[in-house]
Amino acid sequence: MRLFCFLLTLVGLFCTASAADKRAMTVDDLWALQRLSQITLSPDGKLAAFTVKSYSMEENSSSSDIWLVSLAGNDARPLTTHPAADFSPVWRPDGQALTFLSDRSGSVQIHVLPISGGEAAQLTHSPVDIDDFIWAPDGNHLAFAARIFPDCATLQASADRDRQKADAPVKATVTEKLLYRHWNSWTEGKRTHIFLCDAKGEVIRDLTPGDFDSPPLALGGTRDFAFSPQGDYLVYASNHDTLVAISTNNDLFMVSSAGGEAINLTATNRAVDVQPFFSPDGRSILYSAMRCPGFEADQFRLMLYNLKSKNRQILTAAFPFSPQETLWAPDGQAIYFTAAKQGRQPVFKLDRKTGDVAELISDAVYSNLCITPDGKMLVLMRQAIDQPAEIFAFDLQKKKLQQLTFVNREIMQSIECQPVEDFYFSSFDGKTVHGLLVKPPFFDATRTYPLIYLIHGGPQGMWSNDFHYRWNSTLFAAPGYVVAMVNFRGSVGYGQEWTDAVSRDWGGGPYQDLLAGLDYLAANFQYIDTTQIVAAGGSYGGFMANWLSTHSNRFKALVSHAGVFDQRSMYGATEELWFPEWEFGGTPYRNPELYQEWSPSFYIDNFDSLRTPTLVIHGQHDYRVPVTQGFQMFTALQRMGVPSRLVYFPDETHFISKPQNAKLWWNEIFSWFERWLE
Repeated sequence: MRLFCFLLTLVGLFCTASAADKRAMTVDDLWALQRLSQITLSPDGKLAAFTVKSYSMEENSSSSDIWLVSLAGNDARPLTTHPAADFSPVWRPDGQALTFLSDRSGSVQIHVLPISGGEAAQLTHSPVDIDDFIWAPDGNHLAFAARIFPDCATLQASADRDRQKADAPVKATVTEKLLYRHWNSWTEGKRTHIFLCDAKGEVIRDLTPGDFDSPPLALGGTRDFAFSPQGDYLVYASNHDTLVAISTNNDLFMVSSAGGEAINLTATNRAVDVQPFFSPDGRSILYSAMRCPGFEADQFRLMLYNLKSKNRQILTAAFPFSPQETLWAPDGQAIYFTAAKQGRQPVFKLDRKTGDVAELISDAVYSNLCITPDGKMLVLMRQAIDQPAEIFAFDLQKKKLQQLTFVNREIMQSIECQPVEDFYFSSFDGKTVHGLLVKPPFFDATRTYPLIYLIHGGPQGMWSNDFHYRWNSTLFAAPGYVVAMVNFRGSVGYGQEWTDAVSRDWGGGPYQDLLAGLDYLAANFQYIDTTQIVAAGGSYGGFMANWLSTHSNRFKALVSHAGVFDQRSMYGATEELWFPEWEFGGTPYRNPELYQEWSPSFYIDNFDSLRTPTLVIHGQHDYRVPVTQGFQMFTALQRMGVPSRLVYFPDETHFISKPQNAKLWWNEIFSWFERWLE
């Protein structure tokens, strides 16, 4: 392959731009950037606290601190600097202190830090780690979530059992039901429960007893428990079905803070009900709901449940997209929310009087919505392909966006980043498909560049104008590639009909969309070298890389990260069984046809003619797409004599999350492409 700006190596060599003195991004740059999350506004609306996570490539570790910024802007500063992890800030309702989670005591506990100054003090002394917490509006109580053994009478008894298991010479796990593991960990028979404690951190009671996860283990919202405005009730999401592995039936329950039996508010809906918020007047509960049981990518609709009449109202019946984060205006007259839309995640406003939905901000990906007590300003995260997440304020009257934090300014000012470009093309059946394109740094229109074709996961996912910390398009472009990303059918953000189109058709329409996209790029972008095309994808994108390896000769090389190879064996080893049962029309025992039709393993004979060099990457602790899928793919490639390479991470999951592992991941991919491009 021709070298354009540089050959990215393990030590991150780069060239510089002569005029602006900028350079192309390196792997070290990506991991030197600080990652902002978890905004929370002070009760007076003057300050925003947030979490900043930093990574050390040398130490192969991370740390996180709580930062503070005034809404006047540009004075962001760390509030905590402890070497332990400080995260999940929540203001105490009186505004005089900030509370947050920290593991500085050896376990994750709630700590409190006076805003007037002083040291943080440990508030809770729970025998088990605390996962999440909220304050009651009156400041007299907190609710926190923790994982415990449901048959243990106390938190201490649960902690004692953990200790006994850790000290036992036999480490066997015994189970009589699914789910026995999830995402990247074994459940060990534990459940998440919500506990009530007083303002001094003393535990009062378990509000969600029983052999259930509350909040649910999967398919939850941004937060799935909330106090009423008076603090006398708690509403939360939970799945009480017997076999949770095949169920998406998350329901909303309401329980008195004084204890007692919980009431199921959504028992009539067998699909997902999550993310509850009491209205400011306490009369209603806003929540998000799906309609199709067993389908995790169904469209969310915003619902309003009237606590007195017990009637429910669909607020977004005519809205074509799926609301994500939701937020009440302080006066209850509006609801703000985000939703994926055509490669962006705009902010929308729903007017409670008229029911109209207006799009407020739409140029990038927005998240972490907060609103000032006077209802005049939104505070939120904004990110784009050429900008990592920073905090912005949006004046709702002037419709003006102002950047409040510049945490990553120094690094980003030294990097040459190209903005995203949109393109549209007509697919095999005449339907319009949307894609995103990123040019290499120091782009020269008189030259030609090889193309990296990135394939997103899900499959109900979406490439968007965001600063992805794993599949970062700016870093993929850095060695001198054009990067193209197509939101093939199955992607979210284009209406539910488009999202539905991948189910039961994994290697059909989406595959043809991708090939049609290649044809369009080749015909319309003269700076793309059509003889030098490679592709990479993870999860469903990894499946599609495996599918391409058995069906197409269009690519010089492929990268399959955590990709599905054989759908039947995948079914028997994955954890969320509702997913394959929906996608392939039942179990492989009774409905084997689609499991076979959409398994690359059944098309291995095609390797004889295609022989596309393929890099296979997988992590041992990936329980969503178990590691044997990668092993099987690599075995087939090797057995059939196809040039191939396996990168196996014994300490990673579905994602590659450790800095030095990620550096190896990037350099293996770039080296693989370099090896096979001319």
